[in-house]
Amino acid sequence: MTQVFFKEKGWSYLNELPQDQKAVVLCDSNTRQCLEFLHKACPRAERFPVIEIPAGEQHKNLKTCEMVWYQLTEHGADRNTILLNLGGGVVTDLGGFVASTYMRGIRFVQIPTSLLGMVDAAIGGKTGVDFGGLKNMVGLFSRPEAVIVDSNFLKTLPANQYRNGLAEVLKHAFISDVDLLTLIDGSQDELISRSILVKMEVVNCDEFESGERKKLNFGHTVGHAIESHLLDTERAVLHGEAIAAGMILESFLSNKIAGLAKEELSSIVEVIDSIFSRLELTGSDWNSIKKLMLFDKKNRNGSVRFVLLKSIGHAVTDQAVTEHLLDEAFDFYMSK
Repeated sequence: MTQVFFKEKGWSYLNELPQDQKAVVLCDSNTRQCLEFLHKACPRAERFPVIEIPAGEQHKNLKTCEMVWYQLTEHGADRNTILLNLGGGVVTDLGGFVASTYMRGIRFVQIPTSLLGMVDAAIGGKTGVDFGGLKNMVGLFSRPEAVIVDSNFLKTLPANQYRNGLAEVLKHAFISDVDLLTLIDGSQDELISRSILVKMEVVNCDEFESGERKKLNFGHTVGHAIESHLLDTERAVLHGEAIAAGMILESFLSNKIAGLAKEELSSIVEVIDSIFSRLELTGSDWNSIKKLMLFDKKNRNGSVRFVLLKSIGHAVTDQAVTEHLLDEAFDFYMSK
């Protein structure tokens, strides 16, 4: 099981590595500003070489991986080197994939600097990159040696990026721990630790997503398709914005198929709308989004499968949905 360290315990873990331990830091053009904090918390990291990639989901691809692999060889990284992934979901996803394939696998440590990274992307051992315009199509399950969570990084996070991470917190609340909703305006550290606990409990039951772990994909079947559809356009949206839209549509489907009460559907929509604005989508957008759903990794034999809610806190997997109901869900989303 991957160890998750909070604040001082995490930095102690790094500072206590053997003195001859080789390490390389991976960051992006946004999280380069976090190097100063990393060096203060872990002085020995000042001597670690840094690889910087361009920021943004559009750079989470094999071309960027190739550049990182090349620079690892330039820095003399060997099979005993540790890759320290300092960044949000793009850096931890791509960095974990790069480390897991370089020299058939080297150790890596996730140091998430965004709320999204702390409560979701860095936890659970999923690594990967986008391919052919599709989210996370190339990747593997690979456990980091450790995850270091320090909410002090969030002081540098823009408001829209913090909101981006709240989508995954809401998802954890809706599938497992509704009390998380009461913490959104409260203690940041408690919000993060409680949200991490939800994900770790699910992952520990089903590491390789054969059953229980699929519940973590609530909102993501539609959400990933929306994100992929808009990715290389002027209307590109953040991951959390797409997932927020996906959760509204999939909550509507939950009411139609899985037994979610109308009152609970209204509660979910009200919470999401209080944090996220609705996306502006056209009928043409929706036709493309539906086609992209066919590539979702939970599908079986060409049939689109969803994670839906029987009630808030109780998710069910492998729910088949007709195209007619998908169109009804889209109309519901666009009706506000």
